[in-house]
Amino acid sequence: MKFLTGQTDIKTEVLAGATTFLAMAYILFVHPEMLSNTGMDRDALIAVTCIAAAIGTILVGVLADTPIAMAPGMGLNSYFTYSVVLGEKVAWPTALGIVFISGLFFFLLTTVGIRKRLVEAIPNSLIFAIAVGIGMFITFMGLVDIGIIVKNDATLVSAGALTGPVLLGLSALLVMVILQNLKVRGSLIIGIVFATLLALLFGYVKPPAQFVTLDIDLSPIAFKLDILGALKGSLFGTIFAMMFIDMFDSIGTIIACSHKAGLVDRDGHIRRIDRLLGIDALATMIGAALGTSTTTSYIESGAGIEQGGRTGLTSIVTGVLFLLSLVFIPVIGMVPKFATGPALVMVGLFMMAEVVKIDFKKLDEAFPSFVIIVMIALSYSISRGLAFGFIAYVLLKTVSRKFSDIKPAMWIIALLSILFFVV
Repeated sequence: MKFLTGQTDIKTEVLAGATTFLAMAYILFVHPEMLSNTGMDRDALIAVTCIAAAIGTILVGVLADTPIAMAPGMGLNSYFTYSVVLGEKVAWPTALGIVFISGLFFFLLTTVGIRKRLVEAIPNSLIFAIAVGIGMFITFMGLVDIGIIVKNDATLVSAGALTGPVLLGLSALLVMVILQNLKVRGSLIIGIVFATLLALLFGYVKPPAQFVTLDIDLSPIAFKLDILGALKGSLFGTIFAMMFIDMFDSIGTIIACSHKAGLVDRDGHIRRIDRLLGIDALATMIGAALGTSTTTSYIESGAGIEQGGRTGLTSIVTGVLFLLSLVFIPVIGMVPKFATGPALVMVGLFMMAEVVKIDFKKLDEAFPSFVIIVMIALSYSISRGLAFGFIAYVLLKTVSRKFSDIKPAMWIIALLSILFFVV
């Protein structure tokens, strides 16, 4: 690993891993709560979420030596719950079978190098736009978590009231900004701890009744997937839709985080991209077998990368913390959303810096980039934002007769994007 060569150090990597974990810790509660709407056992889901995140993230650290964490995807779990199970009336074991098949198909595509070609076909302007769009997306998520942005039936969203929790979240954000400006390592995690301690002091959160739990039971959902049921012809469209969302959610995250972590060579190719994509697919299959929706790369990895994480040690630390959370769930539950939200806002700020690399002088490059940025943030979906942008890019280049600018794989990406909307 790189920390052995002096490019970074163990202390920095451990701190980065802890920062990524805290930025992602909300999934331990939000994800099980969402999937429990399908009839799955909530306590088992909490345990499986910990294990699935730990396995995927540690595999990334060991096999790809990269500071990118994996866990059940938030957009994908909503599709699993509300579209597939509740919307299409598909039984949750069959839905898990769909997740497994999509992961298997992606693993095969990665093995023959097709997914890598798709990633490398995306032009630089769109790559930078992906980072900026995701930056805006997670900034919005962070502001919602703080409570400064709330739902409004008249205007869709509006500024929230300056309640106690909101003020604590904003104070944590201020601490992070000040410490980051002073080049203090660990600014994000310090801000999270600061807000949590204030929340305890003012009574917005309560100390846990117990700090450790050993009551862990996966049996209600583990190995209950129905693969044969998922192979019914009527579900092929659902399988494709899930594959598309997973593909471009993970590709968008890997591209954004890899550029931020300096994992790109002189030709703009992401190092170890095959391993990352292969692990992504393998983690999805393992997660489906254990009883959870699609596992994918997490954009919150950017929090650890901003704290100096550059190697697989960051991911290993994050994964180990997910394993430890199996017994320390009561303590983790004490950290409120308004304490972790500011970290997402800061990561969004850092990722927005890529906007200066987009060539806005060329409209056929600028407009698709603009579409990606806006649609990722406003549609609340990375995959939909990318699909709109990819189609716009190919369409404008075609109309401009700049066919040489469109790599062969980019035509495939555009076609997949159209099929995604059709399905």
